[in-house]
Amino acid sequence: MSTSVDGVPVVLVHGLRTSRTMWRAQVDALEAYGRRAVALDLPGHGTRSGTRFTSAGAVNAVRDAVDGAGGRALVVGLSLGGYTAIAHAARHPEQAVGVVAAGCCTQPSRMLVGGWAVAAQGFARMPDRGAAVNGFLVRHVLPPAGARDVAAGGFALDVVEDVLREVGRTDPLTDLARVEAPVWLVNGRLDHFRTQERRFVAAAPDARLVVVPGATHLVSLVAPVRFTRVVLEAADEVDRRAGG
Repeated sequence: MSTSVDGVPVVLVHGLRTSRTMWRAQVDALEAYGRRAVALDLPGHGTRSGTRFTSAGAVNAVRDAVDGAGGRALVVGLSLGGYTAIAHAARHPEQAVGVVAAGCCTQPSRMLVGGWAVAAQGFARMPDRGAAVNGFLVRHVLPPAGARDVAAGGFALDVVEDVLREVGRTDPLTDLARVEAPVWLVNGRLDHFRTQERRFVAAAPDARLVVVPGATHLVSLVAPVRFTRVVLEAADEVDRRAGG
């Protein structure tokens, strides 16, 4: 196990309703390889559950995490975190030396966001605000280690409507076209959010697609070893570019 810290740091951005604890496997593995890893909580999630979620606030949270890691980083995000990582790189090119965006190859159309909003309103009307359903899904779609990690920081059950409203106003394809750094778009083969991956790959000036066999939307949790390998390979490539 390496004990020195070298190369570009990695900043990890979680998905909707989860928190920075979902990245435990990646943080442990990256640090074992001597790579600094910083997982953050977005507004409305984890340790920031009392803060209202906005897209601008999410991008600012990534900006602050990168500043704290030295000012430049490979930014890795899953789902909401992937969209946020892309938006951050478009707005702060001086900070993003690379982007790994997973589970976010679908443009947030009005129809899609509206459907999710109706479902979110239904859960919000339940006595437990959908906690039991959420717990059931976590236990049945994730391996035990992933379920423990994602639950460790608690679930932000009240943030969904704010997130959907904000995401519905974003344009990740336009953001991708502005990203100067290399982009890795990572999707599980069975991910329902990979409907437009060819458009997303084509939108970015320097993009490559990684599809993980057998994995679903939560690819970093259901295939942690394979996902971490992608992140390590991306970090090595941006290091070579910086040195070359």
